[in-house]
Amino acid sequence: MEERTVVFKIGGLRLTGVPAVLALLTVLALIGILIFYMRPSPRMSLAAALWIILTIYWTAAAKKAATAKRTESLESRRLHQSMLWASLLLLFVPVPGLRGRFVPLRSAIVVAGFIVQAGSFFLAMWARRYLGKNWSGAISANVDHQLIRTGPYRLLRHPIYSGLIGMYIGTALVSGELHALIALVIIVAAYWRKIRMEERHLVTLFGTEYDDYRRRSWALIPGLF
Repeated sequence: MEERTVVFKIGGLRLTGVPAVLALLTVLALIGILIFYMRPSPRMSLAAALWIILTIYWTAAAKKAATAKRTESLESRRLHQSMLWASLLLLFVPVPGLRGRFVPLRSAIVVAGFIVQAGSFFLAMWARRYLGKNWSGAISANVDHQLIRTGPYRLLRHPIYSGLIGMYIGTALVSGELHALIALVIIVAAYWRKIRMEERHLVTLFGTEYDDYRRRSWALIPGLF
């Protein structure tokens, strides 16, 4: 029988066994303290629940990704992860001085935010599942890498990023506070940078096939971008 080992990985840090368990317990304790400090409203708790479900699915699905033959530099990957974590924290943490509102607290806006977040959640899940073993967290060329042009990738070249950015937009509307808006700006900048790098990589990998795909599709939003 195959022995199962607990693995904890964040950025360039990878722990296994007892150290991994201790690290995981520490992270959970910090999250608990953060939640106690924030005392989130029911609407923000519901928004956070969607993010937690997405994170759990992503972690489980990552184990089935194909072996990468070539990846982006460790420094580039760490920069992207730092921007991602910073934006996710800012999305929920009520930072002093950034509690002002950029939209009024109205039921219609909150409901619209939940609709955007939920729709984006399902788009990200669908795109990730459809991509299958071709997915990689870093920019890479996986073994037997294929150019997917069907399903959510028929019109959008980066539907996962569309879904994730959409979840930020929805959550920012649910929150309505400035710290969430700043989080949105950071994540848009992070994925704008990553898309530019990824498109250059895919042109190198697939050549004229990807050029043709770009002419027939949109990066993030059909008809706009």
